[in-house]
Amino acid sequence: MTPKDLGMTGRRDAAVLIVDDAPENLAALRKLMVEQGYQTFVATSGERALKIARRVHPDLVLLDVMMQGMDGFETCRQLKANASTARIPVIFMSARTGTDDVVAGFDLGAVDYIAKPLRMAEVSARVRTQLQIRVNVESQEEQAERLRTIVNNMAEGLLIIEADGRIQFTNPACDKYLGYRENALAGSHISDLLNPLVAQEYLDYFSRYADAPDVAHHHGTREVIIRHRNGSSVCMDLTLTPMYLRQPLFIGLLHDITHHKQSEDALQRAAMVDPLTKIANRRHFDSFLEKEWQRSMRSGQPLSLVVLDVDHFKLYNDTLGHPAGDACLQQVAQAIASHAMRTTDLAARYGGEEFVLLFAETPADAARTLAEAIRAHIEALQIPHPRSTTSAWLTVSIGVATILPHQLDNTESLFVAADRAMYVAKENGRNQVRCTSTGNAALDAVKALMVR
Repeated sequence: MTPKDLGMTGRRDAAVLIVDDAPENLAALRKLMVEQGYQTFVATSGERALKIARRVHPDLVLLDVMMQGMDGFETCRQLKANASTARIPVIFMSARTGTDDVVAGFDLGAVDYIAKPLRMAEVSARVRTQLQIRVNVESQEEQAERLRTIVNNMAEGLLIIEADGRIQFTNPACDKYLGYRENALAGSHISDLLNPLVAQEYLDYFSRYADAPDVAHHHGTREVIIRHRNGSSVCMDLTLTPMYLRQPLFIGLLHDITHHKQSEDALQRAAMVDPLTKIANRRHFDSFLEKEWQRSMRSGQPLSLVVLDVDHFKLYNDTLGHPAGDACLQQVAQAIASHAMRTTDLAARYGGEEFVLLFAETPADAARTLAEAIRAHIEALQIPHPRSTTSAWLTVSIGVATILPHQLDNTESLFVAADRAMYVAKENGRNQVRCTSTGNAALDAVKALMVR
């Protein structure tokens, strides 16, 4: 069998170094190796063998044990002690075939031991076998090295996790994402990185797979928050793939989506904000009102709506110009927003010079007080309004409506009531607050039925 038959296509012919101080053995072995198509090198001493091995890096060494000077065992010991030759396979040849000698040879790192006198067919077979093993090992090592290179240079973070949640391995990208030194995460537990509930979900999944690895278990990709070494949170997509070697293991791929989430959140915020005044827009307010309306129905707490309109704003724009009008609306918006102090309060620009505020869990008297504070705040800004017939300063008219929502009510009725109250404020001279209560539609309906 030739080197090509051994699967060595694309690489140099296999090189064999023969070391023997007996000329007849050396000649016979050299003739055999050349006939087999191997590059052949010869040495008659251990010292010479070491020099050749370090220079040509043969694929195999046929090494006689009994030689003058440095014997085969010492030659092998020195071959294995040198990093450049340590992995070259060595086959001992010797008439010393006692158990102790054979064991000593294998203890020194030999891969085989051939008894003398040599049977050439046996030598040929053993050499061929060891060269094939070397080809297979090199192929596996090359593949492993390629995989290591890929893993170490991937943009995604990679973790290997054991069934008990212990992290066995992380690649450089994972370490970098989470702020750890190389291999510092090895031996830690996923609960060190994940929320306890999320970590337990994964542990339950690991347990199900470990109990029945042949059953399809799909976990897929999910968005998780992972603790950075500095205590901050990192938003990641985590994809888990199970595999079973000697034990169940789980390959986790981490994709950093923090920037994506930030962009997504920024877009969402932009979609909810009025571009001129930087407070909530109508779309956001309507969504917020619907949520608070449902909560108010469950809690039985009152909901108050404030509708506000800037007095004589068209005259302001016509006199001072639109840039001044925009600046004026920005000042008004910031003043209004400063009164929405709780998470259940929201101020928004509803359109043009009209603004709205929602106060959850706020009865009518408290809503009136808040509305009056807003009116006074805006007047105190002392924004000059040259053509106002109401005041020398910019003023607002405010309508307030309060309701205890029920399923038979709707948000439109609250808006209508607050809007009407605001127009009453305008009709009565502007720069004032007017309040109304929408009543309770459900109660009114029951009363109507009782009257019938």
